[in-house]
Amino acid sequence: MKWIIKSFINGVLTIVPIGLVTYVVYKMFLFLDGLLGNVLKPYLDENYIPGIGLLATIILLTLLGFLSTKVFTGTIIRIVDIILHRIPFVKTIYSVIKDTIHSFLGEKKSFSKVALVTMPGTTLKCLGFITTEHLTDLHSDLQEHVAVYIPQTFQVAGITFLIPKSDIDILEIKSEEAMKFILSGGMTTKSDK
Repeated sequence: MKWIIKSFINGVLTIVPIGLVTYVVYKMFLFLDGLLGNVLKPYLDENYIPGIGLLATIILLTLLGFLSTKVFTGTIIRIVDIILHRIPFVKTIYSVIKDTIHSFLGEKKSFSKVALVTMPGTTLKCLGFITTEHLTDLHSDLQEHVAVYIPQTFQVAGITFLIPKSDIDILEIKSEEAMKFILSGGMTTKSDK
């Protein structure tokens, strides 16, 4: 009986992570392939091969990225950007999406500095990520503060705190390792080699 239970647990420990990763990758592939794939399917009928939509999306984004640096098309994109920044409600959504994408892919990446935060009035510490070091645009009293995003364990949600710089130590560890540690509740402590 112990052998059956041990084998079952080993099966769960081995197969479930592989199965979940496969499922997530598959769903992401279907989503990305469907962006332009649904437009191309009626024209290609039986000749449509899964992945053509994903390839077309990558080519289109690359082409638009190239064109955004050119004078004429870059001007059009800047005009659209200005218009989207002036429409009430739309400007909030657009700014959040744009800033979030720029924080992960842009030249000035957020989440690149891991912060060890001392909780006020205690010796407790938690890990977070510095997202903004200049808060004076938000309010002048926040000159000596930074924004630290502290993710919650076992989920992607989190809380952003405005913390005095004196209560933060910057750790020289990779952001990916810190995120893995936080999201796993501290169960993942060694890096993958």
